[in-house]
This record gives sequence, C-alpha cells and structure tokens, in this order.
Amino acid sequence: MLHLVLHQPEIPPNTGNLMRLAANTGVTLHLVHPLGFYLRDKDLQRAGLDYHEYAEVKEHVDWAAFRVAMPSPRIWAFTTKAERLYTDAAFAGGDVLLFGSETRGLPAAVIDTIPTAQRLRLPMQPGSRSLNLANAASIAVYEAWRQLGFGNGS
Repeated sequence: MLHLVLHQPEIPPNTGNLMRLAANTGVTLHLVHPLGFYLRDKDLQRAGLDYHEYAEVKEHVDWAAFRVAMPSPRIWAFTTKAERLYTDAAFAGGDVLLFGSETRGLPAAVIDTIPTAQRLRLPMQPGSRSLNLANAASIAVYEAWRQLGFGNGS
C-alpha cells in the first residue's frame, strides 16, 4: 500500500480529485492540517463525486502528528527544487509520496527532514513554475503503482 500525503492543501477540487484517485488506486490519502477549506466544502465534494466514501482518508493536525502516526516510512518529497527525477526512484510498498500546498509547496522545515536522494521532481519545460497539485500527485501515484505491478488493479 502506498500513502499520498498532502501537506496543507488549499484548493478543495484538488483534494477532491485526489480522494477519487485514492479510491481508484487503493492508496491512503493523508491530509496534514491546516487545510485551506472545510472537508464538507461543496467544491471538494463535487470534484470527488461519491468516491470519498471509498477512499481511505486520514487527517493529521500537523506534520509532527503525521510523523508520530507514521514513524518510519520512506518518504519521497516532490518539489520543483529537487535534482532527481521521479522516474529515477525505486518505489516500494508502504512508501509515502509527499506534496506541498498549491501556492507554497513544501516548507523548508519539512523538506530539510527528507534525505536529498528522496526529493523528486517532475520534468517541465524551461521557465515553467509548477504543475497542478492533483495532476502532479496522479503522475507520481501511477508511477509508483506501476512499479509495484498495479497490485489488485485491473
């Protein structure tokens, strides 16, 4: 099982889309507070359709609480500042795929706790700033799931 962690997401439709992704891929979605919306937000519900019922979603009051709940997983931090491409990583069951907020990315205090070799980026055209959070996380989840043989997927 993989874990997708959103650190302080701000835009409800992105999180709703990723709830739907979690339901369809079997990953556990972790939301690290504070969130930029309420989980009952209508935009979140619209984006997630009825898939939120089928997704395993866990909330954590902050990064420290997440680390207590998940003390020893291997964490892959996705950041535009990384040198290593996501395709160079060898993912394993139990791995965490960590993404920051839409406008700020991951804070230095979090990134600094992740070994440089476990910081990954998605390639983009020169001059591009970032990809949409839901799109970037989907790319990462499917690559990790592919490497794991798609588990129970068909």
